[in-house]
Parts: sequence; C-alpha cells; structure tokens
Amino acid sequence: MTDQTTKPVAVVTGAAGDIGMAIATQLSETHVIAAVDIDRTALEGAVEELENHGARVAAIQCDLTQPADLVRLSQEALRLGEVATLINNAGAAAALSLHQMTAETLSRDLALNLEAALNCFKTFEKSLIVCGAGNVINIASVNGLSVLGHPSYSAAKAGLIQATRSIAVEYGKYGIRANAIAPGTVKTQAWKARQEANPQVFAEALAWYPFKSLPEPDDIAAAVSFLVSPAARCITGVCLPVDSGLTAGSPSLARTFTQSADFD
Repeated sequence: MTDQTTKPVAVVTGAAGDIGMAIATQLSETHVIAAVDIDRTALEGAVEELENHGARVAAIQCDLTQPADLVRLSQEALRLGEVATLINNAGAAAALSLHQMTAETLSRDLALNLEAALNCFKTFEKSLIVCGAGNVINIASVNGLSVLGHPSYSAAKAGLIQATRSIAVEYGKYGIRANAIAPGTVKTQAWKARQEANPQVFAEALAWYPFKSLPEPDDIAAAVSFLVSPAARCITGVCLPVDSGLTAGSPSLARTFTQSADFD
C-alpha cells in the first residue's frame, strides 16, 4: 500500500452516491481523496465510512454548476496536494422524454452532466499538467451511445464522451490521459427507487442484456482503477462501456430478426 504522505490527490465528484462511493473507496488505496458532493449530509456519512476503512479523505460540499463553488473547490482540494486524478462522476437526469423536456430541464441536464465536468477539468487543468501524468475519467453512460430515454441527459453524456476525446488529443503532450466509462443499468439508489414503483424493473432491464448480470457500483470503480493505473498507460481517448454487453446488441432483438432459437 502506498504511504499516505506520497499519495497523489484524486477529486471524485458525486462521491456520496453509490458509484462515487465505490470509486472513492477503491482509489483510496492509492490516492488521497477529495470527496465532492452537493448533499452535505450524505457526503459527511460517506467520508466517515471512508475514514473507517483507513482512507485519507476530505469532504468538500459543492454545487458544480456554480462558478464560485468551483473556485472554493479548487482551493480546498489543492490544500491536500497537487490533483493528479479527476473523476467527473456527478450526474442526474431530469426529463424522461422530449415530450416532457422543457427549457429548464434541458438547461439542468446540460449544466450538470456536461458543463460541470468540463468546468471541473479547467479548474484542475494546471495541477493535472504539473503532475506530468494526470488522469481524467469522465463517467458517461450508455445513454450517450444509444437512444434509451432521457434525451437531454443522453445528449449531455454524448457530449461528455466527445469532450473526453478532445482532452486526450489536446492534453496528451502534457502526459494527461482522458477516458470515459459508460455504465449500463447499475443497481444504484435511483434504480432501486424505480424498483419500488415496478418490482420487475430489473428483470425487465436484464432481458435486453447478453450477459445476464447487471453491473454493480464496484464494477464501475474497478474500471476506473484500471484506467488510472500504470497498466493502462497507453489507453487514452476511449469510452469503455461497463454494461454487460448492452451496447454490443440484444439477444431479444437478434431472436426477432433471425427467428433462431439459438438466441433464446
């Protein structure tokens, strides 16, 4: 285990959520964690749990859509040391469909899911360059790769994937690597709330997946840990789906098109 005093700093946004907490937990083996979330109460609980696991972590309550908060975020995070890793994980979806979308929900989806991530990158740009081996991981979504509802959220995530490529191309000369991860249906609190309304929601979702097991938050965190590690030193500008094969295709659709029982 790396000595605490020599660990680089990793900023993890949305750290109080299921995926953010899993990422922070895994990265705490190799990093000092700046845990960022808008929900102060949830963030304090997450930080306490991380500290109980031996992590060196600081809680930073922040609204990533507010410029003044980003200035404060930079100041507080850099007190821990130079930021070598940025995990843009914070996100949420507003409108379910274009029919339901309004100018206000469109603005919310773009601000949190795209603009905040790019602004966070610019906030820590100098520190990532100084490190000489900076890492940016943007948590996108399979929604950014296909039409799966939540159109303005999906558009923002597609933009985030493109922004990841732009960072990789423009900042590679500084030793910075930038990659995106596109989770599928992960069993987070948001999905568990849907399960309360429809107890069959996970079974219905799983029918579309070739690999009959849905991703867990730890699966996303494991992908982050790999992409940040020296084992991925020449991987940059990619979007890695962690989606149990969803974006590869659907056996149900192949069954319909071929009428072959091999896809049952």
